[in-house]
Parts: sequence; structure tokens; C-alpha cells
Amino acid sequence: MAKIKLADYVIKFYANIGVDNMFVVYGAANGDLIDAFTRIKNTNYVAVLHEQAGGFAAEGYAKIKGNKIPGVTIATSGPGGMNLVTPAGNCFYDSVPVIFITGQVNSQFLRPDETIRQVGFQETDQCSIFKSITKYSKLILDPNSIKYELEYSLHLATSGRPGPILLDIPIDVQKTLIDEDELVGYNDSDELNNFDDNKIKKFIEKLYLDFKKSERPVLLIGGGVRSSDGVDDLLNLGNILKIPIYPTWNALDTVTSDYEYYAGRVGTYGGSGRNFGIQNSDLLISIGSRISGRITGGNVKTFARAAKKYLVDIDKSNLKKDFQQVAFDENLHCDAKTFLKKFLEYLKALNFKNEDDKKKWTEKCIYWKKKYDPVKPEFFNKSNYVQPYAFIRKLSEKMTKNDIFVADCGGNIVTCNHSFETKKGQRYFTNNGNSPMGFSFSGAIGAYFAEPKKRIVCITGDGGMNMNIQELQTIKNYNIKIKTIILNNHIYGITKAFQETNFEGRCEACGPKGYSPPNFINIAKAYGIKTMEINNNSEFEEKIEEFLNIDEPIVVDVNCHDHHTYEPRIFGWKTPIEDMYPYIDRDEFKKNMIIEPIDGWEKPIMPNDNSKKIDSGEA
Repeated sequence: MAKIKLADYVIKFYANIGVDNMFVVYGAANGDLIDAFTRIKNTNYVAVLHEQAGGFAAEGYAKIKGNKIPGVTIATSGPGGMNLVTPAGNCFYDSVPVIFITGQVNSQFLRPDETIRQVGFQETDQCSIFKSITKYSKLILDPNSIKYELEYSLHLATSGRPGPILLDIPIDVQKTLIDEDELVGYNDSDELNNFDDNKIKKFIEKLYLDFKKSERPVLLIGGGVRSSDGVDDLLNLGNILKIPIYPTWNALDTVTSDYEYYAGRVGTYGGSGRNFGIQNSDLLISIGSRISGRITGGNVKTFARAAKKYLVDIDKSNLKKDFQQVAFDENLHCDAKTFLKKFLEYLKALNFKNEDDKKKWTEKCIYWKKKYDPVKPEFFNKSNYVQPYAFIRKLSEKMTKNDIFVADCGGNIVTCNHSFETKKGQRYFTNNGNSPMGFSFSGAIGAYFAEPKKRIVCITGDGGMNMNIQELQTIKNYNIKIKTIILNNHIYGITKAFQETNFEGRCEACGPKGYSPPNFINIAKAYGIKTMEINNNSEFEEKIEEFLNIDEPIVVDVNCHDHHTYEPRIFGWKTPIEDMYPYIDRDEFKKNMIIEPIDGWEKPIMPNDNSKKIDSGEA
């Protein structure tokens, strides 16, 4: 076989595993890699305007493609690579398989010792920078190792708990001619997915016995179910057990709002159900969730405090009791799909049939979900501006099961998660672990290149839109038919609420002083993109139907006029998550508690309580 340039081998490798689009910003140090696209027919490069946007797009692409096809983004040396730090953090914390490739200076100009600050122009030790936010980071100096490094890093990215990889390739290494037949690859032993069948069996046997004895069992479902391709198995299990199922924010398109046993959303901004089901449970089965502080609240000892707790997780460290903020009684190292399949097989072997002894409990949880819907009827009343909860609820009604919904961070993700009702088949994602402003706009670009025939709706805030606004030109260049909706409250809403709670509103860096957004309509028009404004409740239903059916890119500015009330939420680090602000009548609260409320429930912390002004928000 004729020799091939190493840069060509790299691009061909990813093309051959199904990566049909990669996101790039061109530079001298990655020139050979990007030039390789001109000789490879089964993939394309997408030239974004900023490396951070390319990283976010690669994340969106990977989330839609599925765990076995990673996203790929390519940057140049120095500042180009450093602009990928935030996207790499995104993928690390949200367990997304993305390959970050950076060009590096010619290897002869690499510093010989770490005590020397820099030798080559734009030389940067990318591996050290990315080490804490990737599963593997490697400077490739030996051209003959390239097959091994590509195969090994792909295995790491897509196995176990998925995550990002950094490959840093010097210019001279990219140019090297290599003989494909002489390269040695990685022998995939799949050691990351070796689970102990005996431990799984014992775990399931214990779980089954406790399930039979329980009166108030619940399932808590995290993003690990989808990343292991276990969605159908989970829904089958739910149909058999017929118990309340609660998705975390990473699983809102796994357990959708139209699923029969969906019982609401949980956590410090719990929304529908106000966390009563989770908190009153006597058996909690968590699958594929790391149980973050955004689920438990600050007073972690009060989380599901009357329940026996079972945890299934792919990440061994999350199972170590010394590391668990919430102590789980039984812990199992296993991916979600494997566990679900084995649990289903166990139930089938027993010819298990639900005896309806838990039916009243399930109905109670569904009742709480409906009764405590965060979207109130009065939100739809006529107003001089748009009530965002009402707008997002109506948008969710108009979108179909085949659509993709991408949301951002801060106040607008709370609004979406309180208001957007998902449908089976729909995809709904954001980045929850790192949660950077501006993710959704670029993430939606990646989703488009993963599924160009799908209708994609992007929700962002005015603050987030400013962060990657240059990608309007990418939208224009590629005619990316995304519906970009800006929930424009003219302030940094979630931090404005935090600042008012904790600092008496003294500083106005969140707005209106210190921060105010530009005229997005004028900016979008300057890029040659169609625009629409929605100014009040009376017009949003008609305009939602209009922009959803426009067959071209559009930017929609929704006037939410200073809105920064994101409720229900917990107030104060000592407050358990069942007691959410605005507080319900104390007699009604007590009636909803099957277990004993914690001391002081009669007089909960109020916003004007200056002695206890620590918000639940990790803002």
C-alpha cells in the first residue's frame, strides 16, 4: 500500500467510523489536518468562527449522533486550543464523547523542559491544560503510534462513562508519511465494561425483595440511561413496575412528559410535583445519575431521607461511600443498559406481574405533578410583555415528537425545564454539568449537522446570545435552518435573582446598569438573517406557528421585560427540597408529607430573613 500523510490518516479514521462533519477553525498549525478533507469524500469540515463554538457544536453533534459516534473539533495551536477548554469541560462533566484535536508547533520548537516557559510561537502545553477535563490527553510525537492512539482514545471516549479526549499533533508529525500496513492498533479488551455478573445478580435479588416490601418506591433516572442506549429498556421496566419515574435534567428526553409513569422533575428547581414523591418515598432506585447538589439541595441528609436507596452507576468513584454526599445503601458498578436488561430478565423469569398494590402511590405522585404545575393559568393573561413560562409551554405544545430542542443555561434553562413538556421521540438537551452561557446556539449548529432533516429549535438568553453571536455568520454560510429564540429579559436573570436574594440588590452588574443587551434584530439583519419580534402574550401563539414553519434560519427576539422570577425553588441551604418557595399553605404542606417534616417546617426561611440569606442557587 502506498504511504499516506498522517494528517490524512487521522481524518480518514474518523470519517470511516461515521463522523460525517467535523468543526474547525483554520490555523497554520492545523493546516495539514484540514487540507486532508479535500482528499476524503465521506466527511466534511464545518468552518465555524470561534473555537469555543466549534467545541459546543461537536458536543451537540455527539449528543444527537449517539454514544458510538463522537463529535470531532479541530483547532490550531496556542490560543486556538485554549479556546476549547470550556467545551472540553462541558463534555467531561456531561459525559459526552468528543475528540478535541489541536495542532502543535513543529516538534523541534517544543520546550525541552517545563522550567522553560516557551520556545515556539504559540507553543502551549495543551495536554497539561486539558488533563483535568479529559479522559485522556496525548501529545503525539511518534507518527507510527497514530493508529494505536486513535483507536485507544476512541475506545476511552465511548466506553465506560463517556467523555472527551485531547490529541495534540505537531505540524511535522501531521506531515509525516506513514505506511498503514505497518501500524499497530489498540487491542480492544473492553476492560472498561467488564461487570461482575454475580454482584449484579445479588444486587437485583436484594432490590426485588425490597421492592416487594416497599409501599412508596420511585425510580430516579439520569443521563446515563441514554448514553448507554438503555431508553427502551427503561420504559419497558417502567411499564412492568408501574411506579413513579423522575428524570434528572439530563434525562428529560428519556422519561418524557407524555410517559404514563412520568411523575415530574426534581431538585432545587423541582417544578412539577414540588419533589413530594421523591421525598416521601421509602425505596429510591437511581439509575445513571451522579446525584448532584442540584438534585439534593444543600441539606443533603434530608434527601429521600426515609427511603432505602439503591444506586446503579458506571462511575466507580461515585459508588464509594466515602465520596457520596448522599449515602446509598446498595451500590452497583454497571452501565444502565446492562443492569436494565438483567433486571428485566429476572422479572420475566419470575413471571412478575404488578399486583397494583402500589397503584394509589403512583396516582398520588401523578396528582402532585398535575397540581403543582409551575405554569399557572394566569401566566397566559394579556400583558405588555411575554410571560416566558407561558411562551415555552405553548411552544412545547406546538413542537412535534420529531423535533430537537436545545436550551442554554441560567434563567432560560430553568424556565424551559419548568415549562417545556417533552414528547416521546423528541430530543431535548443542554449542558448541565458546566452550563456555560452561549452553549445552545452553537450546540444547535452541531445538532443540525447530525440531523439536518430535523426541525431544530434553540432557546437562549440575551446574555447567552452575546457569547457566541458571531456564529450568525456560520448559520448564514451554511443556511442552517435553526429557529433561534432569545428570551430577552434585558438582564442576567438568574444571577440578578441571586444578587437580590443575597446582596440586597446593591450591585447592578447583572443589569440594568453595567449590562444591557444590544438590538439583536438589527444585528441579525446585518448578517442577512430573517427576524421576528414577539412583544406580548396576545401575539405569541400565532407567531410560534409562523416561525416554526419558516424554511430558513430565523432569529426571534421575545420581550420578557426584566423577568427573573424562576419558581418554585428551594430557598436556603438548610431547606429540604420538598419545601419549595413560594411556600404553599402550611396545613397543605403537612398534609402532603407522609414522612415527618424536618424541624422548623412551620416557619420556613423567607426572602426577607437577613440572618439566613444564602440562596439554594449555585446561581
